[in-house]
Amino acid sequence: MEKRFPLPPFTLETAKQKIQLAEDAWNSQDPERVSLAYTPDSEWRNRNEFVNGRAEIVAFLSKKWQKELNYRLKKEYWAHTDHRIAVRFEYEYQNQAGEWFRAYGNENWEFDDNGLMQKRFASINDLAIAEEDRKLI
Repeated sequence: MEKRFPLPPFTLETAKQKIQLAEDAWNSQDPERVSLAYTPDSEWRNRNEFVNGRAEIVAFLSKKWQKELNYRLKKEYWAHTDHRIAVRFEYEYQNQAGEWFRAYGNENWEFDDNGLMQKRFASINDLAIAEEDRKLI
């Protein structure tokens, strides 16, 4: 059986480890790598889009990172329970026209017993910024 450490039930330390692993994976901008942290039938709500399963995750992220250039993400611990973690995050990116944005949001994650994320619900807002206002370099 596929496992993704650390496994639930989470402690403060293991929840923060899980968050750092997720941040590192997303900053790789490798959709295949990111998708392996999720169950094969994972459910997402990302803004107004609903994504189900690894193949859709890969397609979603491939499209995202073709439009969001120079992507850089920072996740922060918010709360956790045995099988759930809540994070706040911000990321910066440049669109194809060269304009910069910072996105702010919150994510709620639920994991199976093998440490794979089975549910991800993300609420995200974008803010146009000047290049000199970037902070996630």
